[in-house]
Amino acid sequence: MFGRIMKPRLFPASIRTVEGTKWGYIDEKGMFVLKPTFEDAGEFQQNGLAIVRKGGAGVITQTGKFVIRPNYSSIFPFTEGRAIAMLNEGGSVVLNEKGKVLTQKAYSFISPYQGGRAVFQDSKDGGRTLYGYLDLNGNVAIPAQYQYAFDMSSGKALVQVKDSLYALLNSTGTLLQRYPYEQMNGLSEGLLSFKKTYQDKAGYVDESGNVIIKPQFGMALPFQGGRAVVNASNDYKNRFGLIDKSGNYIIPPRYNDINQLGGNRAAIGRAINLEEPFVGSTYAIADTVSGQIMTDFQYDSVNNYKGEYSSVTRGLKSFFINKSGRQAKDLPVIDGIGTLSIEGQLVRAFVDQRLSYYDKAGNLVYAQNSVIPVNSNVSIREEKYRPNKDYLVYYPQIQGMKNKEAEKKVNEVLRTQSQIIPIPLDKQLDYNYTGDFSVQFYKKNLLILELNGYNYPFGAAHGMPTQIMVPIDISTGKIYELKDLFKSNSDYIKVLSDLVAEQIQENPDNYFPDSFKGIQPDQPFYVSSDALFLYFTPYEIAPYAAGFPTFEIPFKQINNIIDKKGAFWRSFH
Repeated sequence: MFGRIMKPRLFPASIRTVEGTKWGYIDEKGMFVLKPTFEDAGEFQQNGLAIVRKGGAGVITQTGKFVIRPNYSSIFPFTEGRAIAMLNEGGSVVLNEKGKVLTQKAYSFISPYQGGRAVFQDSKDGGRTLYGYLDLNGNVAIPAQYQYAFDMSSGKALVQVKDSLYALLNSTGTLLQRYPYEQMNGLSEGLLSFKKTYQDKAGYVDESGNVIIKPQFGMALPFQGGRAVVNASNDYKNRFGLIDKSGNYIIPPRYNDINQLGGNRAAIGRAINLEEPFVGSTYAIADTVSGQIMTDFQYDSVNNYKGEYSSVTRGLKSFFINKSGRQAKDLPVIDGIGTLSIEGQLVRAFVDQRLSYYDKAGNLVYAQNSVIPVNSNVSIREEKYRPNKDYLVYYPQIQGMKNKEAEKKVNEVLRTQSQIIPIPLDKQLDYNYTGDFSVQFYKKNLLILELNGYNYPFGAAHGMPTQIMVPIDISTGKIYELKDLFKSNSDYIKVLSDLVAEQIQENPDNYFPDSFKGIQPDQPFYVSSDALFLYFTPYEIAPYAAGFPTFEIPFKQINNIIDKKGAFWRSFH
């Protein structure tokens, strides 16, 4: 009998080009085995399949062959031999590993399979959305009839039947127990957390509905390994602790947050600012069996243990710790903030929002290129600015222009527009800022760089994105303005304003009433080969969820006012 031939492991890796970031797969030596032709590439799963994007989402083997054509909007990782795929026209279906669609219809939502069942959502008469369960063949095992449904656990699942009534089902839908509560969480290790009303404290009941741990917590999370994280606070100042199944505290309720890490370990967080706990925590490692705190409060972030190691960050470094919570001296320390994992003979480092690979001695095996060729002379050099753990910007610098003085001026504009500002190393900021860039358009001598930023004030509901387009003539160093596209005697502001107003009137409900008063002379814009695009910032004329409302105006609509003899037009025509 022949043994199974094990194929060498492959790892997703990317290169940057003027057409965008392309993904392929490398071996453990850092050499591409599958060329970088994909728009995105996921890890190969244990079934030897990986989800990639090439026009749409599909699934490939380790030879690069598509077993599921890239015809889907997205595909989620396989669980129990099944993947959930979202259709371009909306809705989700279940696929097997050969790409066969198992469901008889598309559903508005399907969860990953767990315990042989997947939660699905379906709309009933009157527009009501209800939940049920699918079996591994994609057939309805339990019809959609519940207000909410949790994942299966050991052949049982919690569902919400109606307001103030939950129930426990088995995998065929037989009702095992009812619970008259307004709020509950899923079954975990034989217990369920509950609140009689939303205003009451949380406790735990067993499957039969007996109260095992009386209500006393502001929040009660599911049990893991015989332990559950609870919050005993009555106000915004957290008091997280760790309890056993009798409700006894293993770790007392005095911490800003607690995360169970697996392997009988937890990260316990002490608030950086007691008056503003939402700013974050500094972490120590604790033993979840004894409750012993094993280290000082010294880590800025801690990830789950995988085997004997967890990856942590401290300051501007990422590294591994062992089960004692101490640094693993035989594994590398990586500059930057992110997560590390051991993958075969390599260390996978997703650090400072970039993916790279090292050997276990810390030698770089593969990293994405930091120089993007534009033409035979000009290229874009990616620079990183990381002055503080809460501030990270990747910004572009042009190199190779003939006019070095013009190149210097362009690069100074790019630095300024990318928010390269003095930030103290040790100061605790009250916000997090990230910035990056991409090539929006390149043709002939016109290079348009897109500078993106995101400022998140700690504790806010959401942050605020920024988007700046910088149209550069790489032959002269000229940074074009909107007016440069048009004849000097044209009333381009009125013409463009009228065209934008017409598009708004096609879908007026998408915009704030009477918010559009016309474009500005310096209206943000970019171009393609055949169209002008005008855009607005979030909240300017539409809700935050609309992002950057953008209006496409084909050049043929404004042909009579374009200065076709001007430098801007000739830079890309």
